[in-house]
Amino acid sequence: MLETPFIEMIDIDKSFARNQVLKKVSFDVRVGEIHALMGENGAGKSTLVKVLTGIYVRDRGVIKVNGEEVTFTNPKEAEKKGIAVIHQELNIMPNLTVTENMFLGKELTYGKSGVLNKKEMKKQTIASLKELGVTSIHPDQMAGELSVGQQQMLEIAKSLATDAKLIVMDEPTAALTDREIESLFKLIASLKEKRVSIIYISHRMEEIFEICDRITILRDGHYIGTEKIKDTSFEKVVKMMVGRELGERFPSRTSSIGDVIFEVENLKQKDWSKNISFQVKAGEILGVAGLMGAGRTELVEAIFGYRKKTSGTIRLNGQVLTIRHPRDAVDAGIGFVTEDRKDKGLVLDASIRENISLTNMKSISKKGVISPTSEHRFVKKLFKRLHIRATGIEQKVGSLSGGNQQKVVISKWIGINPKVLILDEPTRGVDIGAKKEIYSIMNELSENGVAIIMISSELPEVLGVSDRIMVIHEGEITRFLHRNEADQEKIMTAATGRYQDEKVSP
Repeated sequence: MLETPFIEMIDIDKSFARNQVLKKVSFDVRVGEIHALMGENGAGKSTLVKVLTGIYVRDRGVIKVNGEEVTFTNPKEAEKKGIAVIHQELNIMPNLTVTENMFLGKELTYGKSGVLNKKEMKKQTIASLKELGVTSIHPDQMAGELSVGQQQMLEIAKSLATDAKLIVMDEPTAALTDREIESLFKLIASLKEKRVSIIYISHRMEEIFEICDRITILRDGHYIGTEKIKDTSFEKVVKMMVGRELGERFPSRTSSIGDVIFEVENLKQKDWSKNISFQVKAGEILGVAGLMGAGRTELVEAIFGYRKKTSGTIRLNGQVLTIRHPRDAVDAGIGFVTEDRKDKGLVLDASIRENISLTNMKSISKKGVISPTSEHRFVKKLFKRLHIRATGIEQKVGSLSGGNQQKVVISKWIGINPKVLILDEPTRGVDIGAKKEIYSIMNELSENGVAIIMISSELPEVLGVSDRIMVIHEGEITRFLHRNEADQEKIMTAATGRYQDEKVSP
């Protein structure tokens, strides 16, 4: 079943100006195979996929589909050959409905009349979402109103509707709940039975070993090797990716936790049934867990001033804060790494330097005038500290890999020397080596007394990084767990609301 190649890429080269990002890379995917493509951020994975699908034209090398040599000049040509892509950066049109997004450029009409068959498009949209186990999205809903996870499910549904022979899935589970991931994996298994091939790009190692047949590793634009999943190990894959042993996945916590410095008391939003209260101590990492839609992001956005709260008090070092706008939070010493880096965290058309400088004007200017020397020195220090892979600080952020974009977001908030740092899905789309670097930065900040609030949908991450875990269900705190008593079962039980009747202590 896995012997016939559907896709063959042989000795692919690709350069941008003087920067060669792919160097004689070879890669093949067999019919009915789930093939993982892995590597650190900037290794060349996304570029290879873009070469395959006609977004980029290769400099050298050969691409074959079903044994026939091809050269795609745009994604539409690749789609006609049965190749569909679910991109890491979502391509949702926020001002169109769910149905309009599903059929954008592929609208159904009544014969040759040109009149849209809205009834049939809506019917097919519902069916496609239902196949993914999604019933919470209405076909007439505006796509911009959907959560990031719901938008991801819409992207997946769009690709499945093309009846593709090969689907490229680039970080498809990054914004999904465990339940949605389970539905997706069942669908992937059924696609495999139908002999549909899948290129699966993910930094979640557990997923790779659960669903994939083979794995190909890229490093710095070079092909490192291909292994059968059943014949390899977590440690070997990591060594192939980073060129060295990585050691422990989560660095040991060494910070000394101090007194309470950040307090949220009786915080209320319009749609919440109950008020929320919690505390964070100096040097503590408070993990926030819960299912998609539980209200985790809404909570921290209300704290930071992105959302309006109807009541409640926020204190920092005992002082009541008045936060009506994110600028008020920043001025108080609160940083916020948003889960949606593309729309809320970065200016994609601006450079790395400009993005980092945006939140750090006080550090790089004198009497309101930016000092180019101070700015360059300040940005360069953060650029090196977070090991951002780019040609330099003037590179446009939009041209960076997703993981390196995330490092820029984190850099700009570290630069303000925060007293409180909120991290919403800080390692989404980030490779395993960079994840450990981010964990180390979190440890370093906590050692300096920073109070950290971290939202994560990855339970191993919540358990491996947090000192204490706060679980939220439908806008309500259901349980607090200390790291020495927490496990996945207790978190998931609380995340489904099973502890609501127990006394919850902050």
